[in-house]
Amino acid sequence: MGTLPERLRAAGFPVVEITPTEGGAIAEGGIALLADGRRVFAKTVDGPVGDLFEVEATGLATLRAEGGATVPAVRHASAHLLVLDVCQPRPDTPEFWAALGRRTAALHTSTVGDRFGWHRDGWLGRMRQDNTWDTDGHRFFAERRLLRWLPEPGAEAALDREDRRALERLCAALPELVPAQPPSLTHGDLWSQNVLATAEGAPVLIDPAVSHTWPEVDLAMFWCSPRPPEADAFFAAYGEAAPLRDGWRERMPLLYLRELLSALAHEDDTWGAAAMVRRLVAPFRRR
Repeated sequence: MGTLPERLRAAGFPVVEITPTEGGAIAEGGIALLADGRRVFAKTVDGPVGDLFEVEATGLATLRAEGGATVPAVRHASAHLLVLDVCQPRPDTPEFWAALGRRTAALHTSTVGDRFGWHRDGWLGRMRQDNTWDTDGHRFFAERRLLRWLPEPGAEAALDREDRRALERLCAALPELVPAQPPSLTHGDLWSQNVLATAEGAPVLIDPAVSHTWPEVDLAMFWCSPRPPEADAFFAAYGEAAPLRDGWRERMPLLYLRELLSALAHEDDTWGAAAMVRRLVAPFRRR
């Protein structure tokens, strides 16, 4: 399995065998059987990755300590290796997704603050997530979550000048499109593939891109990305625990722009991200 076994052994994990796992877009991952019978999940990345794994480990710890989320315990985090406790496949039942809805509502309502950002920059995929503190949520979302992607070569290639100008006008209109709301601690990449389960079947969150921002950004990621039909129970349960603001469904595609632009920057447009961006910015084109 490439470099993963040797990096595990160098970190003191006596590997017997590794079963590769699927789903990682940028990392080589697998479940490692150790000589003492334990199993751990491990992943590594070749090439320069900076503090990718250290930030992920800190994000998991923050979600647990500040928001009460269930996350896998971190056994090792270094420049090229992350080792976590093994999680179980999620059961796609309405009850499971409703439990996640209630837990996500608890995460958001228990961490309400007055600043947008985080104490350190993070990662979304293989690119930096700018978490510089700001007290203005509309400015933070415009500059750090949308316009931030435009200079990336992938986004430059996918969007023409009129697309970019329309996006800039949309950003200027954000105070009219998204009601002012305080920030909360968010997972930041909350879609179905980043949800696993404990041995008892409770939801576990993995692969965060943590920051303090509008809770609806987490909801938009979950609403707009692929999910099983049973996951509709998430939104009903969330709304019972933390009432949703009027018009929230209409705002979901707008807030999902962050993910669409990130996909373009990562040159991952096999699913029509550029076309979706153009539809969303179309009302802001000059005629």
